Amino acid sequence: MIAQVDEIQYYTSEEYLELEVNSVERHEYINGTIVTMAGGTPNHNTIALNLSAILNFSLKRQPYQVFITDQRLWIPKKNIYTYPDIMVVDGELQLQAGRKDTITNPRLIAEVLSNSTKSYDKDDKFAAYRTIPTFQEYILIDQYKIHIEQYFKIDKKRWTFIEYDDLNEMISLNSLNLEIAIADIYDKVSFDREP
Repeated sequence: MIAQVDEIQYYTSEEYLELEVNSVERHEYINGTIVTMAGGTPNHNTIALNLSAILNFSLKRQPYQVFITDQRLWIPKKNIYTYPDIMVVDGELQLQAGRKDTITNPRLIAEVLSNSTKSYDKDDKFAAYRTIPTFQEYILIDQYKIHIEQYFKIDKKRWTFIEYDDLNEMISLNSLNLEIAIADIYDKVSFDREP
């Protein structure tokens, strides 16, 4: 039996935004195609909540804003709308022209990796994020084992990479001048319940 391939439908960014604001599901827009975003696992949600809570508390009364999961990001150079797991904006929000719900100026982005998105998050998505002028730091957190990858910008086209795989380590977020215990990011995460 031969599998039938459906024809890919392309949308303008305006069509996507009109569909998205009226949708109960979230979708990414990647240069004309619309991709439904899957729901998260308990580990994914726990990690994202832990890190966003730590950031929000640690950065209180400072000129940073922390966003989680449902905040849309526009990447104009790649024609992508996406919803990073966590974003930190430094200073005043910059919104896409004509929009009140889509930001364009994250300083730090963190993604909790799943088996289905790991390659995309590490490669194409990271390449797209690097086209954002304000973007300085990228954190990739594994939900199936203790493993975090950190990338931070040190020059126009130079990034440094550090990885962590021990609960007793601290991660130093260079773009925010903040240290976080790896154990706090993985607090209440159970690797037994994940595939």
